[in-house]
Amino acid sequence: MYRSRREFLSAAAAVAALAPLSRTTSAEEPAAAEAALAQRKIANRIAVSTYSFWQFRHEHLRDVEKCITLSAEMGFDAVEILHRQMTNETPAYLQKLKRTALVNGVDLCGFSTHQGFLSPDKEKRQKNIDETIRYIRMAYEMGIPTMRVNTGTWGTSKDFDDLMAHRGIEQPIDGYTDEDGFQWVIDSLEKCLPEAEKCGVLLGLENHWGLGRTPEGVLRIVDAIDNPWLQVTLDTGNFLEDPYDRLALMAPKTVYVQAKTYIGGGLWYSLDLDYPRIAKLLQQQSYRGYVSLEFEGREDPLIGIPQSLSLLRSAFA
Repeated sequence: MYRSRREFLSAAAAVAALAPLSRTTSAEEPAAAEAALAQRKIANRIAVSTYSFWQFRHEHLRDVEKCITLSAEMGFDAVEILHRQMTNETPAYLQKLKRTALVNGVDLCGFSTHQGFLSPDKEKRQKNIDETIRYIRMAYEMGIPTMRVNTGTWGTSKDFDDLMAHRGIEQPIDGYTDEDGFQWVIDSLEKCLPEAEKCGVLLGLENHWGLGRTPEGVLRIVDAIDNPWLQVTLDTGNFLEDPYDRLALMAPKTVYVQAKTYIGGGLWYSLDLDYPRIAKLLQQQSYRGYVSLEFEGREDPLIGIPQSLSLLRSAFA
């Protein structure tokens, strides 16, 4: 084991010296080795969300263990678990999921959860804080290092279909404004962070409707809290117009990526996303984390998911 960076670079230079055509002088070797390491491109590991199989509509694909096994068979590196998909939260079951992932050779890399902090009701906000802390502990029990959080929505849309029909835009509750909402979200997430740090679970605020509908909204919250245990989960499919500039704004603080595909046409909408372009803008920020597929197409998931994996492997290679 190398005791210092200098020893490692010296060893790397010694290996390079065995190749006569690329050999440099002894004085140049450490610098050349360091430059080569800095420029080396590392492919992102590709995960899949269990949501991609279930989509809230394929009940025969709801079982999380089954999704983990299918993910491994399809060739994914890791699995993200959607909390709402789980039908069992006992400690024994959480450990069973961890074991299933291990024996199938995949990581459990993300835990996707829902919160609702956009309410003037302090007790309701506290209930969501308590639930989020419980989710953090669940992620810890499963050995999952990252967890998606969101602001929640105002709840003034009739349902999710109505929200999507209005392009994710909704009015605040009567008598309140987005300014009120931002303070509620900031205060609530701050109360979750001590547990996140204690458990070693990095929270990523997603561009997921509500006050997270814009990059400015997400970054306003993350910057105001200014805590290393709250960063950004970037969803490639949640900016319905001009996505690339908006994704680029979030990229510097991104610790987790959810990549949507729409094979067979989207369930609510379709976007023609240029994944090589998205991969490039993330690489410019030296993003080396997971890219997790969220398949949201109408094609049979057992067909559309492997096709999506090929697309993401090619773009993020």
